[in-house]
Amino acid sequence: MQLLNLQGVTKRFQGVTALNSVDFDLESGEVHVLFGENGAGKSTLINLIAGTFPPDEGQCFLEEHEIGRLSPAQSRDAGIGVVFQEFSLVPQMTVIENLFLGREHKSSLGRLDHRRMKREGQLALSNFGFNVDIGKRVGDLSRAQQQMVEITKALLFQPKILILDEPTASLTEAEASNLFRLIGELKAKGVGIIYVSHRMKEIRALADRVTVLRDGRLVATVPATTVSDDDLVTLMTGRQLDRLFPEIPCKRGDVRLSVSDLALTGAAVKKATLEVRAGEIVGLGGLIGSGQSEFVRAIFGLEPISGGTIVVDGKQVTNPTPRTMLERDITYFPADRVAEGLALTRRVRENVLFSALWLQRFTRYGLLNLGEEKSAARNVSERLKLRPNNIEYVVENLSGGNRQKVLLARGLVRPTSIFLFDEPTVGIDVNAKFEIYELMRELVEEGCAVVLVSSDLQELLHMSHRLLIFNKGRITAELTGDDINEEKALKCFFAEDVLERPAA
Repeated sequence: MQLLNLQGVTKRFQGVTALNSVDFDLESGEVHVLFGENGAGKSTLINLIAGTFPPDEGQCFLEEHEIGRLSPAQSRDAGIGVVFQEFSLVPQMTVIENLFLGREHKSSLGRLDHRRMKREGQLALSNFGFNVDIGKRVGDLSRAQQQMVEITKALLFQPKILILDEPTASLTEAEASNLFRLIGELKAKGVGIIYVSHRMKEIRALADRVTVLRDGRLVATVPATTVSDDDLVTLMTGRQLDRLFPEIPCKRGDVRLSVSDLALTGAAVKKATLEVRAGEIVGLGGLIGSGQSEFVRAIFGLEPISGGTIVVDGKQVTNPTPRTMLERDITYFPADRVAEGLALTRRVRENVLFSALWLQRFTRYGLLNLGEEKSAARNVSERLKLRPNNIEYVVENLSGGNRQKVLLARGLVRPTSIFLFDEPTVGIDVNAKFEIYELMRELVEEGCAVVLVSSDLQELLHMSHRLLIFNKGRITAELTGDDINEEKALKCFFAEDVLERPAA
């Protein structure tokens, strides 16, 4: 049975056509993958279905009944559940409050039925295999746990259509496998699933059909069993991509960043030591929650430090703050670009220049030099191939990959020689990943020092000149040369006996 049918839908924003006469349909009990570069129109399409905004042209049919504009509430009442890539949770509220927000159970006296919501919420989390404390504030949860709450919230009221936008971006392999099991169970019950992903492995495991979008247009809808990975990339980009990871020669120069016995308040990191030289990429890997992200955040002054030393270009930094580290030519790119990296309602130009406005280049007699500001923003936007290449465009209207480029641009408009990347390619397409990897290659060739934190093991294996493994808050291994391989890395990830890394 056909659950959804879109015919010729078109959507425009600020004179830009985000979707151009696109057809799309979804059958009962199938996983239909949306595939395309960032900015191709995938997010716009799922927002139309979710009722976030109406199409400018075209028709929409739910179970063969034509509908006009849907509001988010009407979409939900029609049986459409959505898990967006950027979470829609309220950080100040508890897990249980978020799960039932807008759909609270009430007693016969009209009061909130807390017991029933707690019982049903706990049962749902347990059935879905998610280990989350329902009484905790969402803002205190890890990103992976917040992802679990989002998924549970969408599944709690048994949707007919489920939209999943990069749902495994923050999940471990075990958690992702559990999600795939749930998807199989939902398919068996006749639920139609729209799945947005750039990961070929997931497409192969889940997809029945794949619809490819490019520049807001429908390129093709193909059976997943008859199309190769190379064919999908060619359909997505309009050209063949010979390889994803560039060759990056290692030309180790002077020590730029030296961290000794760093420990964090709360013991997320315990006496971790790191040395990074000009002209190299040092990867930090490990299971999610092992301390690697907290480590780079502490270096940049975003986490409280209880012990250890940080030395930048031979000078000790006694009290690191973001301002201090920027002045030392260090830039950090956070994993959560929405919560910590970008001001979504501001323009590209403003976001790019936020951390550089006090530089003499952009300020004259206490006033902003708007001409220089625009010139710098244009140059870096062109270098990163931002789409659309419009520095006055509001950031919230950009795709995830282009938002990431805006964040990266911030580190290129001011003097920067040490780059701390935390999950730089989460939720972005293959071509955008390649462009970010090319940027890292350029930075290394220019003599910059790069630290790369990633939960994508292949990314770490191919991009790192040295790979340091975090396990339970400690750096327990350093892999170099031929030892940087999947088998050895995973062995270190799951090692039970956590010891100090031996001195070099």
